[in-house]
Amino acid sequence: MAQWIKTEFGSIALLSNHDPFPKTDQALIEPNGLIAISKTLEAKKIIEAYKQGIFPWFNEHEPILWWSPDPRLILFPEDLIISSSLSKKIRKNNYRFLIDNDFSSIIKHCSEIKRKGQDGTWIDDRIINAYTELHQSKIAHSFEIYVNENLIGGLYGIVLDGVFFGESMFHYERDASKIAFVLAIQHLKNIGIKMVDCQMKTNHLLSLGAKEISRDRFIQLLNTYIKT
Repeated sequence: MAQWIKTEFGSIALLSNHDPFPKTDQALIEPNGLIAISKTLEAKKIIEAYKQGIFPWFNEHEPILWWSPDPRLILFPEDLIISSSLSKKIRKNNYRFLIDNDFSSIIKHCSEIKRKGQDGTWIDDRIINAYTELHQSKIAHSFEIYVNENLIGGLYGIVLDGVFFGESMFHYERDASKIAFVLAIQHLKNIGIKMVDCQMKTNHLLSLGAKEISRDRFIQLLNTYIKT
């Protein structure tokens, strides 16, 4: 049984590797969705979490924090919005789109890119090691955009049955992450992905067709689209 830590906002589960996650309705309201803490991050625990609508997110030098926010940002592939300017840019430029060509570089660039409002990175060695293991198991995948031989943008995430769980993206040229996202979603739709978990709201993702749904509805959809 997990231990519980009392905070000013409510109680949080302290998990060992063998403890099950709490029910998502036990997640804190503030900070939105914090549900558990653990000392280590294992690949199999990440899969267990995703299937229940939970994901890891923490800063360097912090313990592993697990979250299940309400509402949840998702994208149905058929709702993808491609602006006319972005569509024209994709057609006119000589981009190469590759899948799983260089996963290690993608996650490394995602960890190093500077982001507004963030002093450090949440993609530390614990994340890199766990997701690299998932990649070696053909569960985590990278989507990459190149101009000639130069990597200019990309993203990574994991696939479980009919759901893609997006983790992080980066770009070194304007719109490169959007282009990677658009081409990734088109590919994922073609292989039968029914829903993309975008986790938390950003204007960038909203502009591409993502929308917020309740956590309860998100869990229902997970149970529909993940069969194993």
